[in-house]
Amino acid sequence: MEEHLRVVGPMNGKFTFQKRPNGTIDRGRVTCLLCKKEFAYHRSSSSLSYHINAKHPVASAATANVSGEDVSNLASNSKALRQTTLGENTPRMSKSATDRLTNILAKWIAMNCRPINIVEDEGLTEVLQTASNDPSYKPPCRTTVTNKISKMYDGEKKNKLEILVEDSPNCVAITGDHWTSAGNHSYLGVTGHFIDGEWNLNSFALTVMKTETRHFADKCAEQFLKVANDWGIENKISTIGTDSAANMLAAMRALPYEHIACNAHILQRTITVCLDGSGFVGVLAKCRKIVGHFKQSPASTTELNQQQVALGQKSEQLRQDVPTRWNSTLAMVSRLLRNREAVQATLDQQNNHRLVMPSEAEWGKLQRLEVLLEPCRYVTELLGGEAYISCSVVLPAFRHLDRVMDITDEDPAYVVKFKNAFQRDLAARRADANETWFKLATALDPRFKDLKCLPREKRDQPSTEDDEPAQKKRRSTLLLGSDSDSEEYGMESGELQRYRAEPSISIDDCPLQWWYAHSGAYEKLSALARKYLASPATSVPCERLFSLAGHIVQKKRAALLPENVTKLVCLSDWLKKKK
Repeated sequence: MEEHLRVVGPMNGKFTFQKRPNGTIDRGRVTCLLCKKEFAYHRSSSSLSYHINAKHPVASAATANVSGEDVSNLASNSKALRQTTLGENTPRMSKSATDRLTNILAKWIAMNCRPINIVEDEGLTEVLQTASNDPSYKPPCRTTVTNKISKMYDGEKKNKLEILVEDSPNCVAITGDHWTSAGNHSYLGVTGHFIDGEWNLNSFALTVMKTETRHFADKCAEQFLKVANDWGIENKISTIGTDSAANMLAAMRALPYEHIACNAHILQRTITVCLDGSGFVGVLAKCRKIVGHFKQSPASTTELNQQQVALGQKSEQLRQDVPTRWNSTLAMVSRLLRNREAVQATLDQQNNHRLVMPSEAEWGKLQRLEVLLEPCRYVTELLGGEAYISCSVVLPAFRHLDRVMDITDEDPAYVVKFKNAFQRDLAARRADANETWFKLATALDPRFKDLKCLPREKRDQPSTEDDEPAQKKRRSTLLLGSDSDSEEYGMESGELQRYRAEPSISIDDCPLQWWYAHSGAYEKLSALARKYLASPATSVPCERLFSLAGHIVQKKRAALLPENVTKLVCLSDWLKKKK
């Protein structure tokens, strides 16, 4: 470096004067040798010193006791003068903190059905680095997370096994159903339900196991027995709840357990059959075409939303129904009725469609159909719950539907036809259901123990089946109203009479809380209540499992191994219910 360009004093070797175009030296401007930034210079080095200390702390420390020539050499050595990064100045996470974060990450992936390869996502890495205040943190690899989830599954399953052994007093109800994954693999889902010693209703997944594609009855029976043996409840199962498919019914006949037909499926089949043969077919076909028009045209949907806003309505899309879900038909009808004006206004602005809007009389039909189906929707949702007792609600709920379907003088012919078909079909399907179990559950529910939901002639006739076991028949007779003078049942009858004398509780009160407070006074009846009230009224809990499975086994993850599907689905169910 030319000596006459050096800045003298403490900044010697760190700054140089600048040259003018004519070759003369400009002693009012200097340049930093480290970053080439220019500064004004007025014979005071305070601003230059501040720049060195703030922007080049390494150079400042390194040049504290060296000569100007050495500083120049340091300036030319980029490695020696490299400024430290934020990550180098931030303390790294400890091993225990890293392990804890890995466990939380694995739990989040399992509980929320996230793909395991999300740990390779750069965005997640940045989030974790920011949250942990450790820019050097790297998420665990897929193998590590998979192993963590596997250990978590084993630990949670061990806890569930202990609960089943210690807290389920000899009565566990299960539900089962089949499901086909995106990879075209068949699975059997099974859930367990029981009332523990504190009178809390427990419900959780037992398995989602891969099965053969063809669900033969004998194979179905073997699969249920395998699940029961795996969980050690083969001698505790009280009921198995399934749909009414022929193979399931045949499998249940081969098993030594009571069968509970899914009441949601019974109602589904009844409504589907009644709609197909009713006077609503024509107007529903028009509705499907109208909804299809908007589903296939984003421009029409946008125009519809604009009309909804102009009319002061909530902006919402129309719903298309699907053949396998009657409640989707109700949703389609309800949304069309709510958006009738907006739909009409939108179509009036379009001249290129061939849609025929419902007539005034047909709009009236849709309103009547909504009135008919809304109680069915309520009953379906009520019976499908698993966080509360549902088995004892079956008979009161169906009694409510019977009243809804009573024919009145104001009913037009097509409504009369629908109601008649509904009552006949539902009665025929319920004839094959385990109604005795429902009667006993209802009698053991302090909300409905007077059995007013049953016709009087049925209250004293719990069973008409000749092959019903004698012990169960005697128990039914006692609980449902017939007197017995037998000394063998004197104690039970006395306990039952005291139970009947108790005032019924409100429909909004919890029957399990009542039994928790009164179980000491009714030792034998409380044991029966714990058994009969635990059975779900539907197999909907299994359908919820399959909803989880559908999130996990997506198209991009269709190649998941069956054992991993089991672990991920069950673990997600357990962790969510553990919260």
